[in-house]
Amino acid sequence: MALSMKKSELRLYSRPDPHGGQYHSLLRFISPQRDVGKLTLKSGRDLWLYDPNSKASVPISPQQRLLGQASNGDVVTANWAADYSAAIIAEETIQDGYKQDRECYRLHLTATNPDAAYPSMELWVDKTNFKSLKAEFYAVNGSLLKTTFYRRYEEVLGGERPTEAVIIDGMNSQLVTVIRNQQFEWRDVPESWFQRDFLPHIRDD
Repeated sequence: MALSMKKSELRLYSRPDPHGGQYHSLLRFISPQRDVGKLTLKSGRDLWLYDPNSKASVPISPQQRLLGQASNGDVVTANWAADYSAAIIAEETIQDGYKQDRECYRLHLTATNPDAAYPSMELWVDKTNFKSLKAEFYAVNGSLLKTTFYRRYEEVLGGERPTEAVIIDGMNSQLVTVIRNQQFEWRDVPESWFQRDFLPHIRDD
């Protein structure tokens, strides 16, 4: 069996939205060369893709694929507590992203607004430390879109966060995307960067 491996590098900037409980996010493509300079902007509930070649920004959806099995909604910063209602439905033993048995609470999350990335989710959190270990994301018709395992928790930016996500396609488990987050830092990003009209003028160092 031949494996096809592709790698992309992106830089993400986020800042809290003081009005909606969500985040403004700006995603910049660093590689591969064909995508350098492209930008994805999440401002409020709106998502835009800017292409420097066409000088145009077009609306996109959170469910639209960004890279591999990862959608826009998987990469831009999101506050699930603001988009979903949650209920504990079971206590289960699952295998985590390292195939180790973990005692978990299983939560069912239902979207509370039409702009949420997914209509519903199942989330498994560790009973001991409440870390998210696994999530399943579902379409409107109830079909499984993808399964994600959250791994490599580290102390970054004042909290313990997963720095790696393994995303497995819901139809074909051979299709796997790994997101690795690194080089975290606090940075004062101008508010203008999170405005659609300013996207053609953004210059990064």
